[in-house]
Amino acid sequence: MADILLSKSNWWKTACINAALRGINFASPQALYIALYTSSPTDADTGQEVSGGGYTRRAVTFSEPVIADRRAVTSSVGDVSFPIAGADWGLITHIGIRTAATGGNLVYHGAVKTPRTVQTNDTLRFLAGQIKVDEG
Repeated sequence: MADILLSKSNWWKTACINAALRGINFASPQALYIALYTSSPTDADTGQEVSGGGYTRRAVTFSEPVIADRRAVTSSVGDVSFPIAGADWGLITHIGIRTAATGGNLVYHGAVKTPRTVQTNDTLRFLAGQIKVDEG
């Protein structure tokens, strides 16, 4: 999979403005997880996440942000590998970063540059640095 640039969800936009401008704090997630989607999650978190066939979200960590050209940029630190598919997962078109292994809030989302169909016995992996958040 090629680099993936992500956009903020409505939940995250609201949390940032509330914390920065209204003094309304929120609980920072203790861990973040990559979720796979067969349709766009959209800012409103309405996409179709993969389910069944041994699918589980995978933990992800990010580098310290770097400021360049008035933009803050961070990327995934290590490889993110999904389990072997026990059934077809469908055409993976998008990913999301979520605040929990199940449920939770969508923080960021984005389209994969080269959608891929995951079939039984396939694996899917994002290499370190391929998942990027660019705040500009």
